Amino acid sequence: MEWRLIQDHWIELECVILDNWERLTQDNIYDIAGKRELLVDKLQHIYGINKQEANKQINAFADSVQDIKYH
Repeated sequence: MEWRLIQDHWIELECVILDNWERLTQDNIYDIAGKRELLVDKLQHIYGINKQEANKQINAFADSVQDIKYH
């Protein structure tokens, strides 16, 4: 899925995001505001992973939400 679509529906995806990354908080979700680089940085910080792993997880997340219907 194109990141732009995820960014546009970021708040709608909050529950899915929190299910995927349980250590993120609602405040993190609002701070990230759909910006991919901020999500990369936050995942690196919270999970202690490198940028490559963070991007891998984000790509997998984007693939997993491609069939979600937005209203």
